[in-house]
Amino acid sequence: MWIAENWTDYEVLDCSQGEKLERWGDYILVRPDPQVIWNTRKTLSGWKNRNGHYHRSSKGGGEWEFFDLPEQWTIHYGTLTFNLKPFSFKHTGLFPEQAANWDWFSGLIKNSHRPVKVLNLFAYTGGATLAAAAAGAQVTHVDASKGMVAWAKENARSSGLENAPVRWLVDDCVKFVEREIRRGNKYDAIIMDPPSYGRGPKGEIWKIEDSIHSFIQLCTNILSDNPLFFLINSYTTGLAPAVLTYMIETEISKNFSGTTESGEIGLPVSSNGLVLPCGASGRWQA
Repeated sequence: MWIAENWTDYEVLDCSQGEKLERWGDYILVRPDPQVIWNTRKTLSGWKNRNGHYHRSSKGGGEWEFFDLPEQWTIHYGTLTFNLKPFSFKHTGLFPEQAANWDWFSGLIKNSHRPVKVLNLFAYTGGATLAAAAAGAQVTHVDASKGMVAWAKENARSSGLENAPVRWLVDDCVKFVEREIRRGNKYDAIIMDPPSYGRGPKGEIWKIEDSIHSFIQLCTNILSDNPLFFLINSYTTGLAPAVLTYMIETEISKNFSGTTESGEIGLPVSSNGLVLPCGASGRWQA
């Protein structure tokens, strides 16, 4: 398991009974987590003295209950600054467990000693984009949501990266890659964080089980002759890490050799020293 253990502004304090207790900077949030199927005693004071609590509805979705929580605040990871705000379906605009991947590919970029062009697909609010840019890469950031791209730009400004070589694009990721193939554009590294299910700006339907393999195949056409890395993230419960390995090995390694690893990503839990699993990642590197 790859653990995001270098945070100072974020921590999982405890988790029990389908929920996790988190510290986001100066604020304490309680949010549901489907991985937390155990029932241990909620003894930490934060369970009662929280600033925000997302309540899952039995009918689907849910809603926030706030106790002295600002509309927006910031936390830091190294030199990066992220603007947080609670919004629909329990999210805050950041997945802290991804820091394990940021550290991994930042090291590859810095140690490559060459210009690196990175394509970040389904790029959300730009955590991976900022990490890659801060490491010295030229980044193309693509997401279908205009609001998410605007949020990512806000994070870039807060991180002092507003002048970094980043292209910010609101586009359907599949159609963008198809156009890049026709244009003959190439990238040294690709990061993708596809949703389990989603729609593009013109109603294009994405379902990961049906679409991910063909999309990886498509992306091999825009890798440079000397690619550096390829990263896939998945939060889909039924998609095991070994599935990511299989797809990367059959589509990336067969053309470029290199090494492939897949595994769970997780966050340390302060109250007991255990690790909360938070999804899976597949990594290829030259």
